[in-house]
Amino acid sequence: MDVTMRTLGLVRKACVTFVFTVALSAGIAAETAHDAVAAPSFSLPVIANGEGELQLDSLRGSVVYLDFWASWCGPCRLSLPALDTLYRDLAPQGLVVAAISVDVVEEDALDFLERYPVSYPVAMDKTGAVPRSFSVNGMPSGYLIDRKGRVRAVHVGFKRGDEVALRDEIETLLSE
Repeated sequence: MDVTMRTLGLVRKACVTFVFTVALSAGIAAETAHDAVAAPSFSLPVIANGEGELQLDSLRGSVVYLDFWASWCGPCRLSLPALDTLYRDLAPQGLVVAAISVDVVEEDALDFLERYPVSYPVAMDKTGAVPRSFSVNGMPSGYLIDRKGRVRAVHVGFKRGDEVALRDEIETLLSE
């Protein structure tokens, strides 16, 4: 009986993970704050525009756009500068933008940032544990997190003009 209950628990966890991955990674916003999923906690070393650790829990109370990127990602050449513009424009209203490089070699990430500089903090996860906890399945992947630490929207990929819709989503959360 204990094995059956454990198996049911694993199946339930797999189903929740699947729904989270499919619904959010498809770029579908939570219809309401009630539908939102808590963002996984993490702590990662900052490699640019800050010191120490980037800890998601310490950002509670702010609207956060968390961007997963890589030096080999073509669309990241557009997304990082566009996010920097949004950050500079909306930080006074409470927006925090933070990026996590999934590169294995720190120098690759730093070289990319020299060519495409940003002013927001950039952390690095060489192990891939944090992207796995967020069910990242494409580059770049951005997670819009509300003031209570809940994922309200997920954006996979990036093309010119995406920042316009993203600005609208962010401003909506900032006004809540």
